[in-house]
Amino acid sequence: LFIGVPVTPDARTAIERALPKNLPGKLVSPDKWHFTLRFLGQTAPEVRDDIIARLSAITLGPKFTVRFGELGAFPNPRRARILWLGVTRGGERLSDLAATAEDAARNAGFAPERKQFTPHLTLSRIDPPHNVTALLAQKHRYDTEMSVTALILYRSRLGGGPARYEEVARFDL
Repeated sequence: LFIGVPVTPDARTAIERALPKNLPGKLVSPDKWHFTLRFLGQTAPEVRDDIIARLSAITLGPKFTVRFGELGAFPNPRRARILWLGVTRGGERLSDLAATAEDAARNAGFAPERKQFTPHLTLSRIDPPHNVTALLAQKHRYDTEMSVTALILYRSRLGGGPARYEEVARFDL
């Protein structure tokens, strides 16, 4: 399981059209694009239900807008393992929602997340690592906006091809 924010169909289409061709690595299919706020992994049904109850009881605040910005890389451009698209607007609210998801996970018994949340949309996974400095230096800008209206608890179905994401619960803003 994981808690995330889906990318809207209109934003997906606009980003997909604007992306440079021949990005390195294994591309994430646009229909799977989302902001991961908190990865949970294997989760017992009673713990899942606890997280659903906790997120259902919280006021998540109003809907807001995210604006996409430039490409970036983790852990760094010279040894990129992840190519991502950052945000220039709405990142603070995404971080707030990630903190809410983190609180729900911890209160349900999960260990604290070790990495600080960085709002980003994963576009590609690169193995072995690759130098993407030249790609990032091109400063591709997207300026695509989307409205964030809900958090989703997703289930990943693995095996028999690419992962399939199923909505388990929706928490409207």
